Amino acid sequence: MNVELTRFRVKEGKSDRVKEWLKFLKDNMKDVLVTLEGENMYVETIFRENLNGEEFLYWYSVQGEGGQEVDQSEHWIDKKHLEFWNECIDATFKPIDLKTEVIMIPQKVRNSMI
Repeated sequence: MNVELTRFRVKEGKSDRVKEWLKFLKDNMKDVLVTLEGENMYVETIFRENLNGEEFLYWYSVQGEGGQEVDQSEHWIDKKHLEFWNECIDATFKPIDLKTEVIMIPQKVRNSMI
C-alpha cells in the first residue's frame, strides 16, 4: 500500500479553471470512481490552499500495488482530468512529497482494501 500527500503549485491566473476542474470532478463522481478502480486507488482527495500569494493543490492518496497510471488510461474522465492538469499545474515547480510518518488505518479497513 502506498500513502502519499503531494503539493503542486497552480499556474498564476488559473484559479477559476481550477474551480471548474474541481467542479467537473464533483459533477462526474460516478465516472471518476470507476477510473479509481483501474488505478487500484482506495482513497484520493484533493486539497486547495493559498499560501503567501500562491495557490497550491495537494493530492492525498492511498493506493494499492499494481494500479494503472492515470496517463495510461483511455477513459474520457482521465483524459479531461489530464487536460485540466496540463493547463493548471505549474510544471516549473517541483512537486513536494510530504514525508509519511505514521499510517493509521484499522485492520478491518485495510483488509477491505486488499
